[in-house]
Amino acid sequence: MKTLSKSLLYAISLGGGLAIWQVLTRHASAVLIAPPSAVLVRLATELASGTLFWALMRSLGALAAGFAIALAIAVPLGMAIGRSRRLGAIFNPVINALYAIPPVAMVPFLVIWFGLFYQARVALVVFMSFFEILVTVEAGARNVDPMLPTVGRSFGCRRLQLARHVILPASLPFLFTAFRIGLVRAINGMITAELFFAAVNLGALMKDSEQRFDTAGILAIIVLLCLLGLASQEGVKAAESRLLPWHLRA
Repeated sequence: MKTLSKSLLYAISLGGGLAIWQVLTRHASAVLIAPPSAVLVRLATELASGTLFWALMRSLGALAAGFAIALAIAVPLGMAIGRSRRLGAIFNPVINALYAIPPVAMVPFLVIWFGLFYQARVALVVFMSFFEILVTVEAGARNVDPMLPTVGRSFGCRRLQLARHVILPASLPFLFTAFRIGLVRAINGMITAELFFAAVNLGALMKDSEQRFDTAGILAIIVLLCLLGLASQEGVKAAESRLLPWHLRA
């Protein structure tokens, strides 16, 4: 019953948003903004033809590579900084300074360092998702209940055992939050890279629609990205509910 109620509310939320969009665009020119009915038809048509699907698959390659690199660096570094005051004092000023830089401001440097193609797109995904993951993981490691390591040591846990069996499990709620936030930022980085560097995949389709003043085509890709973000968030939340049932509220 609760699952049905949640699904119904979910559908009402999405349907209400589409209805408001439809009403607001009723008297607007399709050149300025297309109504959702036209956008959804275009999305279905482009997916059925395979054009949009394969462009998305190629875009996801850079997304997966960049996000994996960001996770591989940010998670252990965030855990280390969060558990060590000395490392925090050393790294936090630099992290805070770099975190304040708009990712788009790094585009000229990424072009110089990596060119305009795959490596540059991966690098921008890394840059846009890295700091969100790092800051969240650091907060999780720093906020572990001090009693938990104390209890672990009383049972004879060594440093690595303590990290694996006490610190890491206690930080899992923050790790899942970091994963969710970082994934959304990685999707942003993916499409930003394809628009700012060499226009390829989804970015190329958006550029082509822009040149033809085809707002339905542009919005179809934006809706696809919204659905991708929504699906990824729900997937992470489902995994979190299975792995951390003690953390989630009823």
